[in-house]
Amino acid sequence: MRSSVVGRFPRADRLYDRALARMPGGNSRTSLFVAPHPPYAVSGVGCRLTDIDGHTVIDLLNNFTSLIHGHAHPKIVAAATDAVAHGSAFGLPTEHEVDLAELLAARIPAAESWRFTNSGTEAVMMSVRAARAFTGRDLIVRFEHSYHGTYDGVALDHSGVAEGVAGTAIVLPVADGEALIETLESSGDRIAAVVIDAMPNHAGLVPVPAEFMRLAREATTRCGALLVLDEVISFRAARGGMQSLYDVVPDVTALGKIIGGGFPVGAVGGRTDVMEVFNPVTSDPVSHGGTFSANPVTMRAGLAAMEMMTPAEYARVNALGERLRSELVAQGWRVNGFGSLLKLDIGATPETWWQFYEQGVLVSPGGLACISTAMNDSVIDEALASFARVAA
Repeated sequence: MRSSVVGRFPRADRLYDRALARMPGGNSRTSLFVAPHPPYAVSGVGCRLTDIDGHTVIDLLNNFTSLIHGHAHPKIVAAATDAVAHGSAFGLPTEHEVDLAELLAARIPAAESWRFTNSGTEAVMMSVRAARAFTGRDLIVRFEHSYHGTYDGVALDHSGVAEGVAGTAIVLPVADGEALIETLESSGDRIAAVVIDAMPNHAGLVPVPAEFMRLAREATTRCGALLVLDEVISFRAARGGMQSLYDVVPDVTALGKIIGGGFPVGAVGGRTDVMEVFNPVTSDPVSHGGTFSANPVTMRAGLAAMEMMTPAEYARVNALGERLRSELVAQGWRVNGFGSLLKLDIGATPETWWQFYEQGVLVSPGGLACISTAMNDSVIDEALASFARVAA
């Protein structure tokens, strides 16, 4: 590690030592780790985050793309505060989940019916379970380098996943239409669903070709498998998600991140007949609980966040993202992405990450970045100046 980092964040060093005594790795999220250890956040306002040592950065990570409005937006704070004041969770449903379900159904007309979870991981898990219950089949098809959360059935290349689970999924190269057709033709009567991330982060955040999405839709329909679209990240790309840009209608959509207003959230939406597998009054329903699923704080905050995402705001943040991406390329960086989402090639070591952070910009250790509505052109100018200093 560069000498300038050693001792640069002394309060974080001390807190990390405390954390190691009680938490493996010093925190609860593997994705946050950067050697020798990450800084610790204290507060965030708008597009800026301040750590425990008082260092403030432009937050281009936004909690891994979930904070579409940045930190502590007044309308979201007001909605969440009012919800907490009336009770943070109940052993009964609330009107707030109905409100958010109606908003999502209006933006994704193909998803007529919705269920809420506490994370994108759970949303994908319940999407797969719904597909298996609906089709009566066991296999799923997924694609390399496509992250669908930590559910065993879609995390087959991770330590700790039982060998037997590997037999429940077929993994194909990203956007390989020929391999998909061959698989569906040979095993289609055993496949419950094809799960696709239209813009997989771990594959470089490159949108899959439109022709592949159309092919997947046609091929799954022919063999009776469901098309499950994971839009946990990509739902920020457009008001109706990537599916609206592809003009492709999936059977099931998994959402998360921006729809929670900064609180833990996931959602499964789909055709009414598919989602009916969750209906508790049917003969053999899919069991889906979750003590904090659809809790009123998340539902209220999420509704406020999504109501503020007008077509004009989608266009504005996407334009800022396009500008940042093009000017970073002009500086010499390798950058992929679409709209408000960016993926920088920052190398295999943490060296560049720390340079970004010291120069006032936060991205993920893997180079993921995004725009929030709290940003404007002057913030982009400031971020570009920080990137230029790192490049120099």
